[in-house]
Formats: sequence, structure tokens, C-alpha cells
Amino acid sequence: MTLKAVFFDLDGTLLDSAPDFIATLHRLTDEYQAPKIDDEVIRSNVSDGARALTRLAFGNDLSEDHFNERHQRLLNIYHEEMGKNCVLFPGMHQLLNNIKQEQLFWGVITNKPLRFTDPIMERIDLPHHPNLVLCPDHVTNAKPDPEALLLACKKVNCQPSEAIYIGDHKRDIDCGLRAGSPTIAVSFGYIKQTDNIDLWNAKHIANNSDDIWKIIQTYL
Repeated sequence: MTLKAVFFDLDGTLLDSAPDFIATLHRLTDEYQAPKIDDEVIRSNVSDGARALTRLAFGNDLSEDHFNERHQRLLNIYHEEMGKNCVLFPGMHQLLNNIKQEQLFWGVITNKPLRFTDPIMERIDLPHHPNLVLCPDHVTNAKPDPEALLLACKKVNCQPSEAIYIGDHKRDIDCGLRAGSPTIAVSFGYIKQTDNIDLWNAKHIANNSDDIWKIIQTYL
């Protein structure tokens, strides 16, 4: 294959956003006088989304109204906290420079809503801007559906087989597999102890950004 593009999931892959979510959950549980959740437990659940984090904080026994109220409060707090503490994962700055130097397209495909993604992408220290950022707002079906990845390939004029997709969740790998793209699962992301990354059927597994670059180089 001729590699033309590299696409990243955002939270837990390109960006370590767990500190923002940890601050959010601590504020939320304090407000409702609920037990404090361990930081590492929050970190391992970040990729499951806001509704899952709300259930993590309060369990599954809330009425629908009470759940929706606390879920909305979580979103509001996160809107205040987002971008304050998150950073690129170690080595990502150089990795993005390497990708740029090879004249590859790069972008972000995330299930994070646009109203959160855009401000964060503006605040983080990127060496250069991505060619595209796609959120659920841009498609009908979010990951693991391949729609966003197929749209990304269309936007940069490449075939799915010419684009690598990198993620830290099984839905990212499923998205890449369904699109027909080579996939890289990253073990440094927000992965639960009960998850087995080896069973995701990713083409490659990377333990750090250097591993990602070595894999990319095999396609150049």
C-alpha cells in the first residue's frame, strides 16, 4: 500500500485528557456529596464517555430524571475544566512533526462532541494544525461505525487502505477494520483492566509514540 494519511482518536490516543475528567468527577461527586472516585478508576473509564462517567459516579439506581440532571451537570463542569490540564501524550509532538515531514495528511476522528473538541484543539500545543477534525456532529453514525473514517479518507482523497487509524478503544479498531484501514491499538490509552487489547484484532499494537512511528515507517 501507499500510505497517505494517519488519523488519530483524540482522548487516550493523541491527548491525555484524563486530568480534566478527574477534576470534573471530583467536583461532581463533591457537589452531590457522593464518595470520591480513585483517579486511576476515572482514567480507565474516560473513553467510555460522559454517560458512563455519570454512572461511575452514582451507580445505576438513579431515576431517569436524576441521572439526566447529574449527567448534564457533569457536562457543564467539564466545559469549565476542559483544556486546563490536558496535554499531548509523550512523544506526540515529534510524531506529528515526523508525519508532516513525510507529507502525510493527518487528522482527528473522535466521538467527543464538536462543542468540546474544537476548544480543546485550539488550546493544546500542536506543532501544526490537522488537515481535518471529525466529530459525531459531522456524521450520522459515530464509531464503531466506519462512516467518519470513510469521510476523512474522502476529504483527503485517499482510499481507506491508504490511511492508518490509531485508537485506544475497541470501537476505534472496529471502525478501522470496517473501513478497511490498517489499525494501531495503543496500550497507553484509557484501557480497563478487564479489557484485553490483544483480542481487538488490531493490525498493530503500540506501547508509545516511538512504536507508532516505527509502524508508520513500515508503510512508507
